[in-house]
Amino acid sequence: MRGSGSGADPLDEGAGAGGGGRAGGGGLPRQPKAVWATAGASVVAFMGIGLVDPILPSIAKGLDATASQVSLLFTSYFLITAVAMLLTGWVSSRIGGRKTLLLGLALVVVFAALSGTSSSVGELVGFRAGWGLGNALFVSTALAVIVGAAAGGSATAILLYESALGLGMACGPLLGAVLGNASWRYPFFGTAALMAIGFVCITAFLKEQPRPARKTSLLDPLRALGHGGLASAAASAFFYNYAFFTVLAFTPFVLNMTPYRSGAVFFAWGLLLAAFSVLVAPRLQARFGSLKVLGGSLLLLAVDLLLIGYGSHGAAVAGTIASGAFIGLNNTVFTELALGVSDAPRPVASAGYNFVRWFAAAAAPFLAPKIEEWTDVHIPFVVAAGAAVVGAGIVGLRRGALSHEAARLRPVHRTEDSASVFAD
Repeated sequence: MRGSGSGADPLDEGAGAGGGGRAGGGGLPRQPKAVWATAGASVVAFMGIGLVDPILPSIAKGLDATASQVSLLFTSYFLITAVAMLLTGWVSSRIGGRKTLLLGLALVVVFAALSGTSSSVGELVGFRAGWGLGNALFVSTALAVIVGAAAGGSATAILLYESALGLGMACGPLLGAVLGNASWRYPFFGTAALMAIGFVCITAFLKEQPRPARKTSLLDPLRALGHGGLASAAASAFFYNYAFFTVLAFTPFVLNMTPYRSGAVFFAWGLLLAAFSVLVAPRLQARFGSLKVLGGSLLLLAVDLLLIGYGSHGAAVAGTIASGAFIGLNNTVFTELALGVSDAPRPVASAGYNFVRWFAAAAAPFLAPKIEEWTDVHIPFVVAAGAAVVGAGIVGLRRGALSHEAARLRPVHRTEDSASVFAD
């Protein structure tokens, strides 16, 4: 049984808040200003993840730090993000979605600006941790707000959210390269300024969202993981995220390019990520089903990681860019599964799922350089490829727990809701 027996689709429970039912006719361009304001701020939030990619070598040089020390910029960021996922529902159910978004944005503005003033790698790692707290509050709440307020249903809302993710991932390295070419400090100040603009837009256009009838406890996300389907999605995503963030955090050191060249590589990577998450994933799901798409994409990502690790420099560059396609497919399918596979409220299910997967995002940037120090430059990619294979294996072994949701999602993309997305 799914839900409380009312027959309501768990992905549609926010329809009343903002007209977000599946039957709606709004496509991507026809969204309320509140949705565009939240999505725009989400772009900048995701820019902050890849922002430091092109300038990692510059930061290491400027602060006289090793690659493994600089990689802690990702580790501290995502470790705090993972733990903070348990707080997001607790906070938003008490102060409301709008205030939670603004609190998260304010923290990002403060800690991004402080990051630019750092005089040591220790300070920078600490400020990135504070940044991660703000980002956790914002990103997890933004998805729920967009799904609840978007016109055209949850399928349209998820595509819009994935569009923001892809665009942010693409533009982050580009901004980091352009500003970082002058100084590694400038990208942090630039992000603080952009997030301040997002703060103003959310303040102006987003009205307070209805609060849930029941306040969320700190343990609710962990209890939600007791559902076999959600636990399976989170476990598979954990191993996938290890592979994902090996590419994002370790590859810049292997490519060893100037900020401009590295920024261009990850900009192309982000464009593929956005295109495959928004345009390609729904069509492949409609044709083959979510689980086949997810399992196949994870296995192809594993092959691509071996190409990055053992290929020539040109092959490594091409493999890095190509990985954006597989990451884009995985992001969309995992997001849909996490939001709909259990009968837990969306924010609670999302928090539990993200709590698990962001730990891998924290581990990969720290372990990959360490593994290189212990072995050689190839082995971190072998480990990442193995993690992607394990993720695919979990999808295969746990088909029973995931197949009900996957089957339900498959026809979603054949509805007029999805048609309106691609017709606009």
